[in-house]
Amino acid sequence: MVWFSHYLSRRITVDSIHRIAPSGVADDLEQSQNLAVPEDLADPLLRKWVKSRENPILRHPVGIDKEDFRDPTTAWQVNDGTWRILVGAKMGRDGMALLYKSEDLRHWELDENVLHTVPGSGMWECLDFFPIAPFGREGLDTSVNGPHVKHVLKASMYDDQHDHYAVGTYNLSTESFTPINHALDIQHGLHYDYGKFYASKSFYDPVKKRRIVWGWSNESDSAAQDIARGWASLQAIPRVLWLDTALGDSLIQAPIEEVDDLRVGKVSKTDVDLEAGSVIKIEGSSGGQLDIEVIFEYPNVSNVIVQDYGFLNGPFDCGNGGSAQRGVYGPFGLLVLTDDAYQEQTAVFFYIAQDANQRWVTHFCSDQSRSSLLHDIDTTAFWSDVRVLPTENFLSLRVLVDHSIVESFVQGGRMAITSRVYPKEAVDEKAHVFLFNNSTTQITVRSINVWQMRSITVLPLA
Repeated sequence: MVWFSHYLSRRITVDSIHRIAPSGVADDLEQSQNLAVPEDLADPLLRKWVKSRENPILRHPVGIDKEDFRDPTTAWQVNDGTWRILVGAKMGRDGMALLYKSEDLRHWELDENVLHTVPGSGMWECLDFFPIAPFGREGLDTSVNGPHVKHVLKASMYDDQHDHYAVGTYNLSTESFTPINHALDIQHGLHYDYGKFYASKSFYDPVKKRRIVWGWSNESDSAAQDIARGWASLQAIPRVLWLDTALGDSLIQAPIEEVDDLRVGKVSKTDVDLEAGSVIKIEGSSGGQLDIEVIFEYPNVSNVIVQDYGFLNGPFDCGNGGSAQRGVYGPFGLLVLTDDAYQEQTAVFFYIAQDANQRWVTHFCSDQSRSSLLHDIDTTAFWSDVRVLPTENFLSLRVLVDHSIVESFVQGGRMAITSRVYPKEAVDEKAHVFLFNNSTTQITVRSINVWQMRSITVLPLA
């Protein structure tokens, strides 16, 4: 039996005994759940693990195909002392979270209730399920529950390779999860990230009392380039999660605070008027490791008479023209990893347009279409709508640039997009940051701050 080493193992601790429960696959492709314990409990890093002789501890139940049963969640404990885990599965085309119960974390029984399912959603893998506080930014231990506690159910959707989630309530008596907003149920609503961010796993940090999520970002270049480089794929910057209390049915994500410790050499500008069609270079912001924060004034859309602009307010499609489009209010934003001749440029930008019902909708896009002169690279653009409250008269954007990865956090972390880019010319000191406005209306930048980011040193284990 081979264990899925590319998935994060689920670790649980009972009576000071640590256990991990990874998925495994047999020669005939049957998937199962297994158990391992540390070889040396005196090792504070628990670097070596031993497979249990009782493996596998769970096999696929009747009605579930042997290849559609994987990735248990972190176990949580309820008031009577028993434990629960979820396992991702699919029956027909219906993705689901199967619920299992145990008294000793070794022997598990399938509950008669499926915690949650969404018809037609396909295979759910890399499940995550955790409580979240109704207010504030503090995280909660995985076993916390109560009348005011909300829960997050996340599924990595095999069909579209994105991490979908819903905020809802966990009813222990019926062993069920119900989304707060059914329109934002899994698959139909929210993503952790609308770009290259998948198979994520969260954990509770008891020292700083926060919920941290880590996600996998795969490459967008060719397998041959991966081999030549000697490695492929990486983990995105860890993020802190908390409930967006202004909306109540979604999450805020932000890079962990430790990232700020890497900042050096700040460059700032305030009250910048971006004329229609303008591009402004941020002097002193060159390099491939940057942290950028920018706040735009939200334009006064009430002054626009739509029929006077015709096609400029057509349906938004970031994949059709990207930052080269022109509208009344967009695109406007940043060019990063961009050379002085604009041969290579990665654009992250806003675009505000009316929908079919003449409602103004704010979109955000990460456009990789001109990010590299190299060939055999997937330059698919990523985008989604941004939920902007009527009381918010600004648009905020934070961008982390680290050579081949660009992570964008929009409106305080209400949505995020991770992109992989491979510039050939716009590298190191030849990579610059520009503000740009390709709309037909002036856009005001309240402030922009750019920091160089120090590298970290990763030491090998002794």
